[in-house]
Amino acid sequence: MTETAAQQVAAFLVNRGKGIGLRLGVKTSGCSGLAYVIEFVDALNDDDQVFVSHDVNIIVDKKSLVYLTGTELDFVKEGRDEGFKFNNPNLDDECRCGESFGV
Repeated sequence: MTETAAQQVAAFLVNRGKGIGLRLGVKTSGCSGLAYVIEFVDALNDDDQVFVSHDVNIIVDKKSLVYLTGTELDFVKEGRDEGFKFNNPNLDDECRCGESFGV
């Protein structure tokens, strides 16, 4: 996680008023097979792995870990748009719409 992304997550958690970190995961979706999942975490699951980056907890389930190993999460602003961006070295392909990816 970049420092910019960590600052955004920390601010979101403060505004939310609860949460122990941010879950990064994957789900089956789209034309390329997988899509990213980002959600706040209030409690850990048995199969969760916890990583700390810039004082922010990143929670990844074991199933998703294989697809996300080496991935960097960034927060980018492009014109009026802003949001999280996954820089995943494991990608084999991405769909044109940006909704899904394959490894």
